[in-house]
Amino acid sequence: MKQFVAEIVSMGNLKHKNMVPLLGYCRRKGELLLVSEYMHNGSLDQYLFHDEKPPFSWRRKLITIKDIASALNYMHTGAPQVVLHRDIKASNVMLDAEFNGRLGDFDMARFYDHGADPATTAAVGTIGYMAPELVTMGGASTATDVYGFGAFLLEVTCGRRPVEPELPGERRYLLQWVCQCWKMASLLGARDPRMRGEISAEEVEMVLKLGLLCTNAVAELRPSMEEVVQYLNESLKLPDVSPDSPGTVPLPR
Repeated sequence: MKQFVAEIVSMGNLKHKNMVPLLGYCRRKGELLLVSEYMHNGSLDQYLFHDEKPPFSWRRKLITIKDIASALNYMHTGAPQVVLHRDIKASNVMLDAEFNGRLGDFDMARFYDHGADPATTAAVGTIGYMAPELVTMGGASTATDVYGFGAFLLEVTCGRRPVEPELPGERRYLLQWVCQCWKMASLLGARDPRMRGEISAEEVEMVLKLGLLCTNAVAELRPSMEEVVQYLNESLKLPDVSPDSPGTVPLPR
């Protein structure tokens, strides 16, 4: 209970426009519940996968991606302590009244001092968003968050979940399928066909390549979230990568 309350206090100290604000907590029938600000437009996955919601344009998707990148960069470098989210995915991205992207669901989050060892051993998260070293070793880090963000990038850009068991062969695993599209010189063909409005082929390809860079199987070859923000804002040039670069082709999970 003391640790729970301490983490609630730490979460209350997080202030960023692209995070769902925590209002408090309560105990009900033996359960401890977090109370967050109401998000008027629900979660992002509803606009990606549910036909009753209008699909997003590419421009709106890119804005949302940048919103979540900014929140994660703050959590890793700008918050009083390093915050590992550990479950980054479209269903944990909320949309406020103005459709700004807000990172939410901090049930799995862990806090540690800057420069210290995160000392997490449990492999928690969602299959398809979990870095290889997290599955095999169980140690969460900022690099495993970056991996989850990369899977999120591909999810949003392609309009597909990372793992879809009903699909055949390589199409079952989104990372493998995007790599295969790239090898076939048709990377743009991996984009979400439901996207409305004008699409910048250059931006879509950049985001897909960044998604593959973030999901590199070698943790040391992934960028930091600070670099990810710079790539998305085009203040830093994306490094030359190819589908045959070390660690690019993912293993099924």
